Amino acid sequence: MESVSTTPAALTRAATSWPDRPALVDTQWSTPVELTWAQLRERVIDVAAALIASGIRPGDRVALWSPNSHHWPVAALGVHHAGAVLVPLNTRYTASEAIDVIERSDARAVFVSGEFLGSDHAADLIRDHAAALPQVVVRIPLSAGAEPLDGVADWDAFLARTTDETRAEARRRAEAVAPDDISDILFTSGTTGKSKGVLAEHQQTLAGSHAWGANGRLSPDDRYLMVNPYFHTFGYKAGILPCTLFGTTMYPLAVYLPSEAMKQVAAQRITVFPGAPTIFQTILDDPARDGLDLSSLRLVVTGAAIVPVVLIERIQADLGVDTVITAYGLTEASGFVSTCTPDDDDETVANTCGRAFAGMEIALSDKGEVLARGKMVMRGYLDNEQATAETVDADGWLHTGDIGTIDERGNLKITDRLKDMYICGGFNVYPAEIEQTLARLDGVTESAVIGVPDERLGEVGRAYLTVRDDADLDEDGVIAYAREYLANFKVPRSVVFVDAFPRNAAGKILKRELA
Repeated sequence: MESVSTTPAALTRAATSWPDRPALVDTQWSTPVELTWAQLRERVIDVAAALIASGIRPGDRVALWSPNSHHWPVAALGVHHAGAVLVPLNTRYTASEAIDVIERSDARAVFVSGEFLGSDHAADLIRDHAAALPQVVVRIPLSAGAEPLDGVADWDAFLARTTDETRAEARRRAEAVAPDDISDILFTSGTTGKSKGVLAEHQQTLAGSHAWGANGRLSPDDRYLMVNPYFHTFGYKAGILPCTLFGTTMYPLAVYLPSEAMKQVAAQRITVFPGAPTIFQTILDDPARDGLDLSSLRLVVTGAAIVPVVLIERIQADLGVDTVITAYGLTEASGFVSTCTPDDDDETVANTCGRAFAGMEIALSDKGEVLARGKMVMRGYLDNEQATAETVDADGWLHTGDIGTIDERGNLKITDRLKDMYICGGFNVYPAEIEQTLARLDGVTESAVIGVPDERLGEVGRAYLTVRDDADLDEDGVIAYAREYLANFKVPRSVVFVDAFPRNAAGKILKRELA
């Protein structure tokens, strides 16, 4: 397939190659929304034209704060067609956190959801932060009958701003977007500190999206269930954009529930279902699974956290999925560093993150830190030259902050976060090894291990666990199990049972909140 290096070029090719094939099916509405690739492109041009009519210029930043629905890819690609830069906002943000990113990115427009599941982002922003908002604020309707808000244009009213002139200008701007123009500013998850804005170029973003889609062998015959949030690389750059490049149909899901996801798979004959490990853990443990036909699934891709080996085994054995792929990435590389392939054996998939994506290379520092270099590495951090220099060295190597090993075949294995390591009695302890062990204890659904202060040993491990409702586990039993498989300095000294873990939107456990 001929390569393209801007998102407008990708959508133009999709609309030309598969004009009447389904691009997007959103079943979350009383009347499902279905768009072909030709129709999707026209909707995108409408958004771009309305942005232009509202005064948005090439290079302006436009924020998007809304859960997964058909509006999101239409708005995001519309931003790009207007020559502007997309700034996705985490839907778990408070209004104060959202306005912080809006101000730091100097956004000139904001797309924001209205009332949804008891929250109303648009109303929150207007009530508490009206003075800090840009002039262009567009409300995405996720429920019917919303009252008008001063200073906010509703979706349909915003689109009514389009004219023949602005639509023509939108097409001109789309053609003028250059591969080295900034496509988006994604803010890091902030698991280890204040979030940073990552500047990615169109060519960097699409190099990763193409490599991801090619590795998964996506095609126009695939149907992709999108539970990963669109504001994250896993939903946007490993979701919307690979589908656009390979003609795959998108099925957005705003709220993940195991029952709803399984119903979608069965009803829509979903073939591709990526997600964080916790997604598949909950499906595997859901008693309703036995009554649903999930046999259409051909590809599961997981990552975004340490993946227990036993989980990979259960996805293959219990769900009957032909291809399970684990991958590894981070926002600073558009989400793409290494991946297993469909041809890898089960042991490789279960125990590694595979080899470098096409266009990337990986190496280890003297301290075992994973380094990445290649087409997907960011231009740098927004307004933070020092952090950029500390993260990407003079030779172009991105310092990931993860600890890993690389075997003789080039397979990367992440053993832990550099900042998660603690020292017990003079020994370095990497929690991921302990978490892998605890994952095999019957009844444990997920674990997180941190180091806590100890007068004698400096630090010792504390394990936090979620368990099945029928599990018969206590602290002594968990510690005894760990002693069977781990050296003494690695064995947790205490165990805390929790109902749920604090997480960021990518599914990563926020260990600093446990501490």
